[in-house]
Amino acid sequence: MARELPRTLRSLSPACQRQIDRDDYEVVVVDNGSPREVEPDVLTAFGGHLRVVRLDDGGPSPAAAANVGLAEARGELIGLVVDGARMASPGLLRTARLAAGLDPRPVVATLAWHLGPDRHMEADAVGWDQAAEDALLAGLDWERDGYQLFGVSTLAASSGRGWFGPIGESSALFLPRALWEELGGLDERFDLPGGGLVNHDLYRRACELDRTELVVLLGEGTFHQFHGGAATSRRLTWDVMHDQYEQLRGRAYRPPSRSPWYVGHVRPEIMGHLQESLRLAEERAARLSARASGSHPG
Repeated sequence: MARELPRTLRSLSPACQRQIDRDDYEVVVVDNGSPREVEPDVLTAFGGHLRVVRLDDGGPSPAAAANVGLAEARGELIGLVVDGARMASPGLLRTARLAAGLDPRPVVATLAWHLGPDRHMEADAVGWDQAAEDALLAGLDWERDGYQLFGVSTLAASSGRGWFGPIGESSALFLPRALWEELGGLDERFDLPGGGLVNHDLYRRACELDRTELVVLLGEGTFHQFHGGAATSRRLTWDVMHDQYEQLRGRAYRPPSRSPWYVGHVRPEIMGHLQESLRLAEERAARLSARASGSHPG
């Protein structure tokens, strides 16, 4: 991800993250056997605490590399972003830290967006590619105000129910160190390219831990850059990924149906997504009500 990683790191840097000191956090990048190591100038430009750990034999799934990153992390609150192509909103780290203070056993989850007018699985149909994305980002002052990214992005499929419906996975998942240890990290048996449903599985298992409180960040999240990933390019279909999940877990995958707390700010930049989330929640409530009463909504 030589093209995507510099922007991801820039979005997480002290220059772009708001109301959090450079000494309050570190970023650990796990290079999962890339043919070319991370460029030194990318690391120098970060301006904060950044370490790179190289894993030469992690395999096509990010699970083993992610577990190495969890083990390397030195903080008590650890956030995991499985995909190095996900740019962060400016308040992601501060808001996650605030959210984690709500409960002794917090599971702090975030929604995900895809940069551009459609989800990246539909890129070919709408003529979306890396050149189009580069032009989009070049036309924004996102380094000064990363919240502009909400206005040019589309909810990812796993976040397709919006803020007020169940999410299928967390694009950036924050847990205290003790909860990561209870989970045992990611299940490395999810060995498909890109990990298949390893991140979905991780999120569901986190939500199933005893006595935890789910907190969803409102107005923060990550933005996926187009890079031809295994899932977004449809090299692996949902059926293939779901088949592996069923083999490993003995059940179909369902998003956790927990009622979360919300922490964040309602900014002007998110109003469109907020309205869409409310519409989706109303439609879902109507369907559930109709199902319960045995009737159909008019």
